[in-house]
Amino acid sequence: MANHDYEAIRAEVRHLVDEIVRPNAEKVDREGIFPRDNLSALARAGWNGVLLPKSLGGRGLDHVAFAIVAEEIGRACASTALVYVMHVGAAQTILLYGNDDQKQRWLVPARDGLLGTYSTSEKASGGHWWFNFSEAARAGDDYLVTAEKSFTTSSGQADYYVLQTRTPGAKGPTDISFFIVDGKSPGIHAGKWEALGVHGNHSGPIRYESVPVARRDRLGEEGQGKDIIYHGVSPVYLIGLGAAWHGVARGALEEITKYATATVHRDFERRLADYQVLRQQIGEAKVLVESVRPWQHALAASLDALWVAGKPQGEILIPLTEFKVHAAEVANATTRRALDVSGGYGYKRGPLERAFRDARAAIAMGPSNNIAREWIGKTLVGLPLELFEAGGE
Repeated sequence: MANHDYEAIRAEVRHLVDEIVRPNAEKVDREGIFPRDNLSALARAGWNGVLLPKSLGGRGLDHVAFAIVAEEIGRACASTALVYVMHVGAAQTILLYGNDDQKQRWLVPARDGLLGTYSTSEKASGGHWWFNFSEAARAGDDYLVTAEKSFTTSSGQADYYVLQTRTPGAKGPTDISFFIVDGKSPGIHAGKWEALGVHGNHSGPIRYESVPVARRDRLGEEGQGKDIIYHGVSPVYLIGLGAAWHGVARGALEEITKYATATVHRDFERRLADYQVLRQQIGEAKVLVESVRPWQHALAASLDALWVAGKPQGEILIPLTEFKVHAAEVANATTRRALDVSGGYGYKRGPLERAFRDARAAIAMGPSNNIAREWIGKTLVGLPLELFEAGGE
C-alpha cells in the first residue's frame, strides 16, 4: 500500500474548500442551488477521481484520503459533501464491477467534471433502500428501466446514475441487477427537492419511464446485484457518509468556538467563553467530535487493507454501519449544542442554523440510524442479518 502524506492532502483540499466551497455555502442553501461550481472545482483539482487509478485519470489515492476530503468538504457545505460522496461511491462501484469500456466512458471523464450518483431507494420499501420492487424489462439484447426512486442525490443533475432494480423475470427480491443510466436518456423525470436541510444536494424523487439502457451499460452480471450492494456500494458509501457528517460536526464546533470567544456582553464585559455553563457545552461537543476521527481513519485503513489483499470490503459492513450511526449522532449533538451556546445569533439564518438543519439528514439517510442499530444489535446477539426477508432489517 502506498504511503501518502495525509496532512498535505488535508491542507490542499482545505485550501480549495475555504477558497471556493465555503463562500458558496450560504447561497447553495438559501436558493437550493445544485453545487455544480463546487464540484467542477473539485474535479479540476482531481478530487472527483480520488480513488481512481492514475491510468484512468484519477488521483490514485486511498480510502483514508477520500474520507479526509469528504470531511473537509462537510466542514463547509453538507450539500456539496453528500453530492461528492455519492459521486465517488458510484465511480468506485464502476471501478470494482465495470469492464474496461465502461471505465473509459464513465470514469475517465470525471477529471473533466462528469458526475455520477446512486439511484437505489424506492418509496414502497421505505428506508430499506436495498429492497426494490421495480424490475427491468428486456428490449432484445438491451433493457428498459421503469422505476420510481424516492431519494436520489443529484436527481436531475447527475451525468449518470448507478441504478439498481430487479433483473428481468426476477425470481425474488435478491435477483437484482445494476445498470449505468445516462442522465440524458429519454424518460428520466426528476421531481422537486424540498426538505429541512441539505437544500443543494437535490436528493429528490426520480422516475424512470421505459428508459433505454444498452447491454454494454449493465454493471456486472445479471443477478449480481446483492453482491454489489454488500461489497461495491455500502463500504465506500458508509465511510464517506460518516466522514461528511464528521465534517459538519467539526465545522459547527469551530464556528461556535470562534463566536463564543469573540462575542462580548458589554453589560458585564464578559465574553460568552467566560461563562462556565457555555464552556462546558463546548467542551462536551469537543469530546464528541474528537471521538470520530481516529475511528474514521482506522476503518478507512481497513478498507484499504482489504482492497490490497483482494478481499471483499463488505467484511467490515457492521463496523462501518456503527461508524455511520455514531457520526450522525455526533453531528446532531454538536450542532444542537452550538445552537444552544450561540443564543439568538445561532437561531438566525447562518452557518450554525444551517448546520443544525443539515445534520438532521444524517439520522434518516440509509441505513437510517434506527435500522442500522437493529443490524448492529442482531449481529451482536448472533442473529442472522437477512435483509431481504420479513423482519430482516
